[in-house]
Amino acid sequence: MSSIKKLASQTAWYGLSSIAARFISYLLTPYLTYKLTEVAYGENAIVYSFIPFLNVIVTHGMETAYFRFGSKENEDKIYHTSSFSMMIVTALVILGLIFWSAPIATLLQINIHPEYISLVAWVVGLDALTTIPFSRLRLEGRPKKFAFIKVGGILLNILATYALISSLPQYAQLHPNSFIASMYKPGWEVGYILIANIIQNVFVLLLLQKEIRALRFSFDLKLWREMMMYSLPLILVGFGGMINETMDRIMIGWWGPGGSPDANKALVGIYSACYKLAILITISIQAFRMGAEPFFFKQAQSDNAQKTYARVMKFFVITLCLMFLGVVLYLDIWKGFIRNPAMYIGLRVVPILLIANMFLGVYYNLSIWYKLSNKTMAGAWITLLGALITIAINYFAIPYFGYMASAWATFFCYGTMMVVSYKWGQKVYPVPYATKKLIAYFIIALIIYGINTLLHLVSTNAPFNYLFATILLVLFIVFIAKIEKKELQSILSKKI
Repeated sequence: MSSIKKLASQTAWYGLSSIAARFISYLLTPYLTYKLTEVAYGENAIVYSFIPFLNVIVTHGMETAYFRFGSKENEDKIYHTSSFSMMIVTALVILGLIFWSAPIATLLQINIHPEYISLVAWVVGLDALTTIPFSRLRLEGRPKKFAFIKVGGILLNILATYALISSLPQYAQLHPNSFIASMYKPGWEVGYILIANIIQNVFVLLLLQKEIRALRFSFDLKLWREMMMYSLPLILVGFGGMINETMDRIMIGWWGPGGSPDANKALVGIYSACYKLAILITISIQAFRMGAEPFFFKQAQSDNAQKTYARVMKFFVITLCLMFLGVVLYLDIWKGFIRNPAMYIGLRVVPILLIANMFLGVYYNLSIWYKLSNKTMAGAWITLLGALITIAINYFAIPYFGYMASAWATFFCYGTMMVVSYKWGQKVYPVPYATKKLIAYFIIALIIYGINTLLHLVSTNAPFNYLFATILLVLFIVFIAKIEKKELQSILSKKI
């Protein structure tokens, strides 16, 4: 099997779990926007924007370090050392969250629910225990088991969410004197969502018991120091990345023009619901990252590694363009997944966020240069530059423009990171990317979006508009297929 076909195969399996995760989360969007008020939905978004920062701390770059060292040295020793390191840090984080739950809740403007922070501690802790076992599955090229466990946990999550938010109050109403009714808390939907997440993580741990039982309390201090020297800059990358990806929800809560904390939380809810319409792009990025990171490290020693990376980038950008058009050309359909029409006012952020996430996807593809060349500090500086842009634009513009400022901050942040990484990477680790062709594909996709937008200004006939959008999409696919005909034939015939 060719290297690109192997990556595509593994990415498909990793993508299965990623697509399931995002799609089920997407299916929860109409449910949660129907069951929760804008304020409650905003609180949920704020809580789940805080969790990724904690994940950066508990993982402290060990996942990438495991791939970097595990592909060359004694994998068992790497597995035990990285796992033990994460266990210690996770225990400290859990204790800190529980002890300081009240001040953290006040900081996040959910001060009436400090118990949410205690639940977050267990969500993060249990999830951390699965990180290195899942990484071992990826390094060993076992995407089917990876996907099965991920999908199983996600399905349980959605069932638990429905049971706790819909079935539990119904049962409590029918049996007011029962023990279960005494445990029910009206208006505690965010807490129930967190509990469903905990149930999912416990289930996943049980399915990973073979990998977890293989753990030994073996800790190689010298090896750990080497891994930490490699991964410490990645912690900065992680924090910067989380500022760029999720901090805007928290900042809207702090600085929004709503006039009150609850009004700002409602703005967060609207922004978060509309952000989910970028699902196809984020699915592609997540699936690609799952398959690409171990793939790139394994390919690094081959003679044609750079050419392989260039081909991967080309087909990845093509996929992103197709995903972009798949959303913006049919936005009137996608918006139906938001069950609260009051949130439709935020739909104007969707095209901006889609393009921003395309930039992010390209950046992730480019970032292999500093990981392979052991210049992870370069990634830290680039990500911190993006974080500075994110904070600056949000700080100065949110009080006037609300979530629109956050959308444009995301756009300029990821766009800058992409350009800087490309320029810097080509000097350190040159890869023959088909840059002009890829820019042309992106511009053509934008032109198609512009043409479709102009049509909507003059036509209110929905069937005709959808037909026209489909024709535009098919023409783009045919155009790409014609331009890349030889490349596609080469891949299908296993010549590369």
